[in-house]
Amino acid sequence: MHTPFYIALRYFFTKSQQNIINLINLISLGVVLVATASLFIVLSAFSGLKDFGLSFSNAFDPDFRVEAVRGKILHIDSLQLNKIEDLPAIVAAAPILEEKVFLQFRDKDHVAYLKGVGSTYRQVVEVDSLMIRGNWIENDMDDVVIGAGIATRLSLGVYDFSDFLTLSTPRRINSGLLGQGPFVNETALVSGIFLASAENNQSYLFSSLSFAQRFLQRAENEYSSLEIKAAPSVTSEELEAQLSPIFSQPITVKNRVALNAALYKMLNTENAAVYLIFTLVIIIALFNVVGSLVMMFLDKKPQLKILYTMGLSPKEIQLIFFYLGGLLSWVGGLLGVILGAVLVLIQQYFPFISVPGTSLAYPVTFTSANFFVVLFTLFVLGGIASFWATRNMDKKVKV
Repeated sequence: MHTPFYIALRYFFTKSQQNIINLINLISLGVVLVATASLFIVLSAFSGLKDFGLSFSNAFDPDFRVEAVRGKILHIDSLQLNKIEDLPAIVAAAPILEEKVFLQFRDKDHVAYLKGVGSTYRQVVEVDSLMIRGNWIENDMDDVVIGAGIATRLSLGVYDFSDFLTLSTPRRINSGLLGQGPFVNETALVSGIFLASAENNQSYLFSSLSFAQRFLQRAENEYSSLEIKAAPSVTSEELEAQLSPIFSQPITVKNRVALNAALYKMLNTENAAVYLIFTLVIIIALFNVVGSLVMMFLDKKPQLKILYTMGLSPKEIQLIFFYLGGLLSWVGGLLGVILGAVLVLIQQYFPFISVPGTSLAYPVTFTSANFFVVLFTLFVLGGIASFWATRNMDKKVKV
């Protein structure tokens, strides 16, 4: 065994004759342990909240969305759609017609996006998991499914035959008929209410594709996008390469991350901020290690003369305390990560903390990425703290 490391191990496991030194070392170890456990727990809690939040948008969004590069209309005929569905990478494909509309119910109004979908849409997005009341749309009826936020804002229920929801949109084609207004109005029965993310609840309602095409005055081959459920491990670049020859216009393929770019950017920024804040806590905790090393150096000074006489160089004596600082920070940190992992796993599988005001278990997610990020952070910062504390100790060794 390397001599400086062996001596450092002896110093680490052997109590000093001065109780205050032992107490300082124990406090340093405990502070690093708590700081490291806190970092791991907070990162795991943030991962849990991130997964919980994204579960709503992931349930609402498709695997991929195909859009036109120029303009807002994607032209797809039945032949092209058949070719797309025959691709090995495609599990299901659903043309979408989406447009902003004005909603009115009794004395209340709201602006939202009408999303016209066909029968294949349920193969692309698991809409049944989103439904909280009523039923999904019927293709042979003028009915709509609205977000929970819209239902609350307009005070709407399902299957209210006494009063229908009114939808309005600007008229695209002016036929010149007298008395023809600038808006097209349609009434629809609310057959269901869905619950997704807060933004989608406030912004979307669904109808059949035929209703949307008639209401929005679009031809049968005119769509806003094509939403796709793809085979596992397929990338947007691969899918775009396969789909581009089928279309007669330039297209772009977006995955879930691209569809929610602002949301993912915000979550990543918050994650980085949380990591930096608690890394600062670990840095502050490591100042205790620096103080412990200085105190132990002063306490062991008589023994250092003997080691120097026995042939150890000042650099090797400096290395003893570098290893000792590493042991204080790395052992404390490793114990902290283990403690944090145990608490996170208990909360994940046997919840004991609930979201305040609810019976919902506080979401946490144990990930190997968080585990190794915390260990790497501790290893680097612990090494830097030990190096900084021992940088001039070789010059202070006296014979």
